[in-house]
Amino acid sequence: MNQQQLGPNLTFYDLYPPTTDLLAEVQQSLSRETPSLHPKFFYDEAGSSLFDAITRTPEYYPTRTEVALLQRYAGDIHDRLGQPHTIAEPGAGGCEKVRLLLDAWAPEHYMPLEISRECLLGASRKLAQDFPAVQISAVCADYCQAFTMPQSLSQPGRVVFFPGSTIGNFEPRERLAFLQGLHGLAGPGGALLIGADLQKDPARLDAAYNDSAGHTAAFNLNALTHLNDSLGCQFDISGFRHLAFYNADHERIEMHLECLQDQQVAVGDRVISLPAGTRIHTENSYKFTVEGFSALLTRAGFQPAGCWVDDDNLFSLHLALVM
Repeated sequence: MNQQQLGPNLTFYDLYPPTTDLLAEVQQSLSRETPSLHPKFFYDEAGSSLFDAITRTPEYYPTRTEVALLQRYAGDIHDRLGQPHTIAEPGAGGCEKVRLLLDAWAPEHYMPLEISRECLLGASRKLAQDFPAVQISAVCADYCQAFTMPQSLSQPGRVVFFPGSTIGNFEPRERLAFLQGLHGLAGPGGALLIGADLQKDPARLDAAYNDSAGHTAAFNLNALTHLNDSLGCQFDISGFRHLAFYNADHERIEMHLECLQDQQVAVGDRVISLPAGTRIHTENSYKFTVEGFSALLTRAGFQPAGCWVDDDNLFSLHLALVM
């Protein structure tokens, strides 16, 4: 672990998250009976820019709906919590939504956790300038993996903030284990504030993941461009198309890349055959009911303490306490 004081209110903790053999991972996932790619391959610089564009489309409701809920109910949530001392945010990214809580709650301490050093450092430095009264402890770690928190940050009683619909990207078994990990991060006396996308008219969901501007299609296809650039793969991007649809049986949106023609793709020292019609599964986004998600929080060891939903029943914010 490396600790650096980067400013009067910014400390950087590098826990050196373990690296994986990405080329071997891609070879393995594309060679399965149902080929797949992990959603992390969406996010290079171009992918992050495309996702930002997606959140601004008229069809994509989750981001603006959750922001409106946070703006409207931050005071109510604060009243149920008391005065939070520390907000911890796994997968903090650009630290945008937490600004609403820092403004409304004025906590003493904010702890973003992010695997990308560059992203973490850039966002944390800007936040430290904008909120000089908040002590910021930026932790570079893979929040999906077990890690040991630095002793100076081991105090319990954190409010863990996990916004967006990211919890819907986890498969059911992984989802429960992940929530149990957030329970441990919050610690005794802590709490979780988490966003969950709700079940709704499938036409509304299909439109959100097939926006008319084509940003989601470009975002999905960019995973292949990212692999070509970072790992030297040889995908013919023009030979694929974006597919996204609601799977009612599994209560989730699925995203795929469909191969339009027979392809032989070089991935490292292997050549992988992808016949026309093959679908590479790139993401799931599960949708929930308020009751079902509250029950899941209880199974993970939390006590549901409040839920806020927009007037159109599109999105939910859940507050849960460590039991």
